[in-house]
Amino acid sequence: MQYRHLGSSGLEVSLLSFGSWVTFGPQLKDDLVLDCLSAARDAGVNFFDNAEAYAGGESERIMGHAFAELGWPRHSYVVSTKLFWGLEDGVVNMKNTLNAKYLHHAIDGSLERFGLDFVDLLFCHRPDPNTPVEETVWTMSDIIASGKALYWGTSEWSADEIRAAWDVAERHHLRKPVMEQPQYNMLWRRRVEVEYARLCDDTGLGLTVWSPLASGLLSGKYIDGLPEDSRAALPGYEWLRATMSDPDRNAAMRELKGVADGLGCTMSQLALAWCARNPRVSSVITGASRVSQVKENMEALDVLPLLTDDALNHIDRVTKPLSR
Repeated sequence: MQYRHLGSSGLEVSLLSFGSWVTFGPQLKDDLVLDCLSAARDAGVNFFDNAEAYAGGESERIMGHAFAELGWPRHSYVVSTKLFWGLEDGVVNMKNTLNAKYLHHAIDGSLERFGLDFVDLLFCHRPDPNTPVEETVWTMSDIIASGKALYWGTSEWSADEIRAAWDVAERHHLRKPVMEQPQYNMLWRRRVEVEYARLCDDTGLGLTVWSPLASGLLSGKYIDGLPEDSRAALPGYEWLRATMSDPDRNAAMRELKGVADGLGCTMSQLALAWCARNPRVSSVITGASRVSQVKENMEALDVLPLLTDDALNHIDRVTKPLSR
């Protein structure tokens, strides 16, 4: 495993990490969770990503229980959660917000579900246009000062929104946002490669990127149709089906498979290595619903040295016309 600093911070995270979105609860439970986490750790993963909203809080409970079952020393892993969406329907101040009241209640709820005293990384899961950024920055800084989290950052904020938060923290000598968690893959690249470029250079922001396989499209599993056990077939993920069945995208996936075959790797490994080759990326969050997937994903690092200029140019020719 390779490790990179989380932006300009002193914290090192595994270049490939393991996340629980979609899988923990709907697809992964009990012994399978333990097996997948163990396989990731055996490969050198030290960063495990989660969020309050994943499976309505159940994902945090499952992961926390697994940590306890496996008996991992707390100092040996980095765990994150993300706050914004809330779990309390019909309760004012507890949904879709980053106000001080919600954030203080939400971090306590997450820690209780995890069974932990603190999380290492705490993300604001989305920007909140209805709460002054000063209030959010002060509150996140207070949470860090309380010891309930060690670093804070954002997820899917614009560069302008992150810079505004950074400037507030700088002006008032508060804890600054250290990381951002954006979507990043061959088909979704403009934000990371263009919008954030100057911001990362100026502030030392680290990126922990999600959906490196574009919800499975870049794995090639949808080239011949919609598998029954795929994410797009799950209840609640109907919004994915049109994208996964798009003929232009799947034609591009067939050509991309030729690139992977030529390099002697799977399409998933190619997609993960492509994300990891970006020096601004601190960690690429992987997901898996079985141990064999975890092991396949971890071998993506072996593909990094194979990504020559010719290979990267070929990938760009195939994917850039479809990317955003």
